[in-house]
Amino acid sequence: MGAMIADREPSGWRVRLLYLCFGYGLVPFHFALTLWRSRGDSAAREGLGERFGFGPAAAPGGLWVHAVSVGEVQAAASLVQALRRRYPQLPLTVTTATATGRARARALFGAGVLVRYLPYDLPGAVRRFLGRVEPRLGIVLETELWPHLYRACARRDLPLVLASARVSERSVRRYRRLGTLVRELFSRRVVVAAQSAADAARFQALGAAPERTPVIGNLKFDFELPAGIDAAGRALRAALGEARPVWVAGSTHDGEEALVVDAHARLRARHPAALLVLAPRHPPRAAAVAALLRRRGVRFVTRASAAAVAPDTEVLLLDTLGELQLFYAAGDVAFVGGSLVPVGGHNLLEPAALGRPIVTGPHTANAAAIARLLLEEGAAVTVRDAEGLAARVGTWLADPAARQAAGERGRAAVGANRGALARFLALLEPLLPAT
Repeated sequence: MGAMIADREPSGWRVRLLYLCFGYGLVPFHFALTLWRSRGDSAAREGLGERFGFGPAAAPGGLWVHAVSVGEVQAAASLVQALRRRYPQLPLTVTTATATGRARARALFGAGVLVRYLPYDLPGAVRRFLGRVEPRLGIVLETELWPHLYRACARRDLPLVLASARVSERSVRRYRRLGTLVRELFSRRVVVAAQSAADAARFQALGAAPERTPVIGNLKFDFELPAGIDAAGRALRAALGEARPVWVAGSTHDGEEALVVDAHARLRARHPAALLVLAPRHPPRAAAVAALLRRRGVRFVTRASAAAVAPDTEVLLLDTLGELQLFYAAGDVAFVGGSLVPVGGHNLLEPAALGRPIVTGPHTANAAAIARLLLEEGAAVTVRDAEGLAARVGTWLADPAARQAAGERGRAAVGANRGALARFLALLEPLLPAT
């Protein structure tokens, strides 16, 4: 049977050639789109040469951590801090794939960490990147499988560790269509630190060796809340209006804001003083969301304007980066976006760790295990439309005891699942023998 399957697969060199041609054909369009989206925004255009492997060099022999976007950067914060404490003598580079991820990483890690873009997965770009960074170990958060990058690391005998790695059955079926191109990714120098036994089994089906596929759990549970976040949340709540109900819709996407605004209109029929903090996943989309609010006749202010939230303000549009956690701490109920539209959902753990009850839509594939845990614990509830969202938020706003009990169940669930970071750091020890 194995021979029959192998015979049906295209040969390795053909798949690599097709992948290379696809990359060279796609990259110019992606780069042109990036330039178009960043027009008039000098910060967004900064470092674009890094996408082709150019840019600043790091001191050789350091550690390299890749976190694709804002959510992964936030999840990597505790890992980066732990690496800096444990290996202070090693330079550290963090790469991202998005401008917002790059900005967030710089804000989180400061001047002590080199932050730059991961290059396009083209041979020349990858070679230039590795030549400038020269790491002794690479850590890739969750699942970023780039054939040319992994092949280049194998040629340099550079160990790669996939941290808190996960892959769905659907993704496995998609990857397996690439045959040897994917199997070759999992060389003897690649370790897959899987989130769960099911994830480990799926990576093994793609070609990872069982002895290099340990299960460590989910690093996202080990994030550290900023010191004083509860006090800062109370102070912010006083500015928003201590007596009025406040709910936060975080990390929303196109098509989702309209549903949230509809839900808020329904909610205010029951709670006339309710304030919605609306935080688009990508702050540059705030202008489009503001236009939606104007069309609906909603009274709103933006966070960037520093305008006061008046008693008749219906919506505070959070158009800044890095403040969502603070607003979760100030609110009563959290809705986590990317879930009423088929995006896959975003970080449920931040509001849970802050003791806030959570509402989510049905699309939670990006963190299915976390969503399932919080739903089973009674810390989160799933809704499917604006009517359901308004009803659930309204129920919790009307019942402080039930709201607090659900929030505490979420906080306890996060605490009970910590420990993946310690297991991951222990896994790194044999790979860094000369530090």
